[in-house]
Parts: sequence; structure tokens; C-alpha cells
Amino acid sequence: MSSIDKPTDHQAAHGARDADSRAATEAALFEAFGGVRGMVETTVPGLVFVAIYTVKRDIHIAAIAALGLSLLLGLARLVRKDTLKHAFSGVFGVAFGAVFAMMSGDAKNFYLPGMLYSLGLAVAYIVSAVAGYPLMGLILGPVFKENLSWRTRNPGRKKAYTKASWAWGLILLAKSAVLFPLYWWGDVTQLGWVKVALGIPPMLLSVYLTWIFLSKAPPPIDVFAEMEEAERAEREAKAATR
Repeated sequence: MSSIDKPTDHQAAHGARDADSRAATEAALFEAFGGVRGMVETTVPGLVFVAIYTVKRDIHIAAIAALGLSLLLGLARLVRKDTLKHAFSGVFGVAFGAVFAMMSGDAKNFYLPGMLYSLGLAVAYIVSAVAGYPLMGLILGPVFKENLSWRTRNPGRKKAYTKASWAWGLILLAKSAVLFPLYWWGDVTQLGWVKVALGIPPMLLSVYLTWIFLSKAPPPIDVFAEMEEAERAEREAKAATR
């Protein structure tokens, strides 16, 4: 390799920083959204519900089985000492849907709370992006230890968070546009299987696009490290004056 082809120290350092940024972004996204396991945990109970209901045509058996599975998945996380925030949200969503379906006597209502949540989240993503406070930045800012510094001090990251929020909002709106007509005019089997099919792929696409946008954005400003440095400097200044 000639000297022209060899990367300079600056290029190597820049490449290393880019790799570190991509790795940190990937880790933060997995932490924030629960990774593939979290997606599976939110999808499998719905699969169990529609499978059992298709065979038994009994709302109570299908709902109780789905809720029981969701609780088992949460207990498995507890035993493994994993984070419980995704398990709790999954259990709560399944429980709400199960109770709603059993009380109303309509199996399609098992899916309605989750559908309404997705629609509301889509609107929140889009409205927040338009308002200049992209929801994705509010979610990931604390994970990256940058809090709200991206709004005023890091315009490149604000732009990335805005793009990501638009992506999540539009993808969730498209998902709602498929599911709500099935809820109104389809049967529970059609709704259930389509909802299961649309469980993981849209979220994977949203996470992937978020990763792309943030990987190309400037690195986050670690406001916690800045606060610690300011406190250290203040202590040293006080010590010097004694």
C-alpha cells in the first residue's frame, strides 16, 4: 500500500469515533426499546390470544392464556434480573385488553387498547416534531446523558431526532390505517393475525431509521460529565483559595 492509500492518524481517529458513536447509538436504542426480546414479548401474547380464540372461540380462555403468558415473560425477566420497564408495560397492555374484551364480550376489543395507544403515539411523534420538541429526543436524551442539550447546543442532533420522530409517527400511522378498518369491518381472526404480522417489522424499521439518523448526527453532549467537571473545578478553586 502506498503512502497515499494509508489512512492518516486523523482519519483513523475519526473512524474510531464514528464506530464508537454507532455502537453507543445501537446500545441506547436497545435499552430504550427493549431490543428484539422486548418486541417479541409485546407480540407473542397477541399471537396466543388469536390462536386460541381461532380454535376455541372462547374470549375468556384466550384472554386468560395471553395474560398468563405475559406474566410469565415478566417473571422470567425478574428472575434474570433484567430491566422490568418493558415487561411491566407489556403486562399492563395485555391485562387492559383482556379485561376490555371479556367485559365487552367482543374479542376484537382485546386489540383495541394497543391500537389506540399506537395511534396516539403516532400523533404525539408528529405533533412534537412540528412543535420543535421531537419526542424521540425526549425519550433518548436521558439515555445518551444529553438531556435537552440537543435543543439549543447541538442542532445536528435535534435535526436527527426530528427526522426519527417523523419516521416513527408516519410508520405508526400507516400501521393504524391498516388495523382500524379491520377492527371496524373485519373479523377478530383477520384483525388478530394482521396485528401480529405488523407487530415487529414496523418497529424494526423505525428503530433502524432512528439508528441511521443518529449515527450520522454529531455525538451527544454529556451534560452529566460537564456537571461533574464543573463541580470538580469548583472544589479545586475553593481548595486553592484556602
